Amino acid sequence: MKIRSCVGITKPSLLLVHSELPALTFHKTKLTWTSTLRFPSNYERTSGSVTRFHYSVAGRTGASTSVSSSSSKSNTVHLSRKQVKPSSLYSRPSLSNMKKERIANRAKVYEFLRVLGIIPDELDGLELPVTVEVMQERIDFLHKLGLTIEDINNYPLVLGCSVKKNMIPVLDYLGKLGVRKSTFTEFLRRYPQVLHASVVVDLAPVVKYLQGLDIKPNDIPRVLEKYPEVLGFKLEGTMSTSVAYLVGIGVSRREVGGVLTKYPEILGMRVGRVIKPFVEYLEGLGIPRLAIARLIEKRPHILGFGLEERVKPNVASLLEFNVRKASLPSIVAQYPEIIGIDLKPKLLGQRSLIQSIIDLEPEDFGTVVEKMPQIVSLSNTSMVKHADFLKGCGFSLQQVRSMVVECPQILALNLDIMKLSFDYFQMEMQRPLDDLVAFPAFFTYGLESTIKPRDKIVAKKGFKCSLSWLLNCSDEKFKERLNYDTIEMEEMETMPSFDMNSLMEPRSDESDSDYEEDSDDEYA
Repeated sequence: MKIRSCVGITKPSLLLVHSELPALTFHKTKLTWTSTLRFPSNYERTSGSVTRFHYSVAGRTGASTSVSSSSSKSNTVHLSRKQVKPSSLYSRPSLSNMKKERIANRAKVYEFLRVLGIIPDELDGLELPVTVEVMQERIDFLHKLGLTIEDINNYPLVLGCSVKKNMIPVLDYLGKLGVRKSTFTEFLRRYPQVLHASVVVDLAPVVKYLQGLDIKPNDIPRVLEKYPEVLGFKLEGTMSTSVAYLVGIGVSRREVGGVLTKYPEILGMRVGRVIKPFVEYLEGLGIPRLAIARLIEKRPHILGFGLEERVKPNVASLLEFNVRKASLPSIVAQYPEIIGIDLKPKLLGQRSLIQSIIDLEPEDFGTVVEKMPQIVSLSNTSMVKHADFLKGCGFSLQQVRSMVVECPQILALNLDIMKLSFDYFQMEMQRPLDDLVAFPAFFTYGLESTIKPRDKIVAKKGFKCSLSWLLNCSDEKFKERLNYDTIEMEEMETMPSFDMNSLMEPRSDESDSDYEEDSDDEYA
């Protein structure tokens, strides 16, 4: 290295050049340097004076003044307007300055959030963007997903998620699984924590576990849409224990996938706090454990009925409205929803309506509920129309009341089918109305499948029989009866009632045959 136009430097090696500084370039009498040049403090004593030379700092040129050991007390050659400590070879912000700058930037971001209506109190300690612009980008992205300021305030920690590193990878993964974009807004409202998750470490293992529970791959998106919180569960925690308990009480292992697809919230239920107490309470009412398992297979959402908040008060309401305790098992087994709805107002309303249209006694209302618990959810219009139809057929008010107490299903059947059955009864069978009063369940049998064929057979035989003897039996039993010379009294069977054993029979692939108010063609 050669330094031109400088004299009196006896030890040029004392000039230190830091490795991080920009390169020094000397062109004759010009010195190009982007930092401040310093000389050691003992330089005056050893090197004498420095002659005038030209320099260039940050694009500026100038001339330095001569420095001698006798005329200057300063031990530094100033090549910039800012003076720094002689112990530093280059300028850099101190840690305290950097901390102050971070605090100032965070204050700006907080103020920006407050202007938008976002409360940043919970964000202390969370790593946030250092600039308002980056924070604006995150909020804009969340708005595009449909989230509002209120949604963000419900979970402000979402502002700690990077758009590129967190949000986009997670949403892309969900989209590839088949979760519909139209559900993203509600998905994130229910479980915004998913944006913090790692696709590989957190999400993919849960999806694989769900598939291992026999949930079909095509059903996985629907399960996640119904219950996005499942993505935050531990694999060997609540999910595994809840499934194991259900299988233990009799839920078929091959039905588990379907049960979880219908009601994935089961995966988040604690066995000891939720599922087990619910099952044991139903057992206490008199429902066998296997029957409870079958109910769960068909209607798994019943496990979501709050035991203390809803189920127990509803059972108490049934007893209050003259339902017998012995009938509770069959009521729940026939219509499990009755223990999960807001029951007492419905009981009050339905009892008042039926009393007004057929003069039903309060004591008889309990009998009606026992025989058809779905009555509590039947529409008022339907009941009025059916009562008017029966009155129009020639039945007295007292007869209609008797028929309803005996077979309340006649208030819910398909009215057009009832009209066809009554026309056949009156025109072809030519029986007195009292026969229908004695056996109003006549209207519940299929006209073409049961009533007509049996009536024609009996007519050929010349038998005189009641409607109950004709209809209230299976086809096999009816064939046996045809071989009798006389009709024995013991063959007169009572009205059909719900059989709990039928609920515990082995499952078949056939559709559910239970009363379905919304789907069964025979019911209005």
